[in-house]
Amino acid sequence: MNINVQSVKFTLDEDRKAFVDKKLERIKYAEELITDVIINVKLDRQFYADATVNFRWGGNAHVTAEDFDFSAAINKLMDVLDAKIRKEEDMFQAV
Repeated sequence: MNINVQSVKFTLDEDRKAFVDKKLERIKYAEELITDVIINVKLDRQFYADATVNFRWGGNAHVTAEDFDFSAAINKLMDVLDAKIRKEEDMFQAV
């Protein structure tokens, strides 16, 4: 699983990068299903976080979250991302 985290209009310091890496541990259960995860975080009055996940069977998922706090935006993003991955995993296993 390749992970790419990018920031726009602010610098992603080591503490924030470590926070994102810690939150990505939450989706380790699906590591064999995912080829790559691309996370973009943009600061424009508030933090806008979006993630694109590419699955090994060719499907992909795109989720977004926003908040005035960096940590809250990432937490919201991970909640939605985790739910989306579980849903995709269930649909893939049903086929």
